[in-house]
Amino acid sequence: MSGLGKLRVAVIGAGAAGLCAARHLLSRPDTFAPPVVYELTKNIGGTWVYEERVGFYDNGLPIHSSMYRDLRTNIPKEVMSFPDFPFAKHLPSFVHHTEVRKYLEQYCDHFRLWDHIQFGTSVASVTPEDVKGGWNGLAWNVNSNNSVDHSKSTTERFDAVMVCNGHFYDPYIPPIPGLEKFKGTLMHSHDYRTAEPFAGKSVVLLGAGLSGLDIAMELSNVEAQVILSHGQQPLTCPLPPGVQQAPPVTSVLDDGTLEFKNGERTKPEVFLFCTGYNFTFPFLDKKVGVKVQEHLVWPLYKFLIPPAYPSLFIVGICRAICPFPHFHIQSQFMLSVLDGSFRLPSREEMEKDIELDIAARRARGISTRHILKLDSEQWAYNDELARLGGFKPLPCYWSNLYESNKVFRARDMLNYKTYNYSVLDNMEWKVHDLHGQQLQKPLAVKKQM
Repeated sequence: MSGLGKLRVAVIGAGAAGLCAARHLLSRPDTFAPPVVYELTKNIGGTWVYEERVGFYDNGLPIHSSMYRDLRTNIPKEVMSFPDFPFAKHLPSFVHHTEVRKYLEQYCDHFRLWDHIQFGTSVASVTPEDVKGGWNGLAWNVNSNNSVDHSKSTTERFDAVMVCNGHFYDPYIPPIPGLEKFKGTLMHSHDYRTAEPFAGKSVVLLGAGLSGLDIAMELSNVEAQVILSHGQQPLTCPLPPGVQQAPPVTSVLDDGTLEFKNGERTKPEVFLFCTGYNFTFPFLDKKVGVKVQEHLVWPLYKFLIPPAYPSLFIVGICRAICPFPHFHIQSQFMLSVLDGSFRLPSREEMEKDIELDIAARRARGISTRHILKLDSEQWAYNDELARLGGFKPLPCYWSNLYESNKVFRARDMLNYKTYNYSVLDNMEWKVHDLHGQQLQKPLAVKKQM
């Protein structure tokens, strides 16, 4: 332990995950010194900070935000919030991104996080060091630079590091044969901001995840002709006008024509990738051994902890989750590890646990690139961390409301964001449509309760 017998923890990133980690560290002044939060930009909020420009800032740093102008959340605020800090009551269930940013600023005010954030600071390296008497025999040297004046470099020592650097900024472009031959506009949703520049154009949009569907709807509003190309089961809900579906693009021919898996072809003006992002941890020392392969970050015990370096935590890498509550649970679990209330298994046992977990997922037909996609398994994961760490799990209604919204979204992509939810108690909630009609809860979800 450091000087005063309190653990010093570095938090990398002041997006939602980093703020949540800092909030929980500050709530335990008996065990933890106030955290140091390193933030590259001048703002808190990470991916929720809208930046009209794309590419690079004037100082040469890449623009990380992937936020588009008209984005509204696709998760109701009733379950999107941190459980200990609800969104303002007067807001609709599906809020504009500016409200989420405001909410995160209010979270900072309420839990007094501002003074602990070092803005305009980039982390250059995070290096472990063996230290007698350190937590688990380890300490961490965090070397950081002032993003305006690079000659200002500082190294600080910590007992633990929480990596909350986000993963919505390094675009993943799938390796499509002949892609360099495409003659039109080629772009990734990371650089998409507004629909107007696409008015009346022909667009092939690759990927039918949530941002792909959202952008398809925005493009439909400006009368673009959109082909939604994806490898999932065809969507059965009504699609917006001017949007049709096709299987994945398999190659680009010599004249720039796109060929789909079924052999059909098209030559659009725009080829837009909504294919997600790469994980990247450029500051992590190689010897830590955290690898990224095919969208899997490993080896990590409980998707958080490298067994060889258990005072390092990689936060929030799971996908298809309800993010803020997920961070809330992970943060409390990390504290329970560091304060000793949950005793970690040995390195060998953790490595075995990871192997068995990945093997079990593969046996269920989950490919490597989807292992981190928790989806409906996130609830069991959250509950397990709460049980191991000995803290309060999420309220009972949480998973049910979230899963019901997914059913409504799959049924009616065009209108589900007009619904409004209200939570009645720990178990019960109700939902109304735009006209104030109460809606039936989906049966499939009811059974899970």
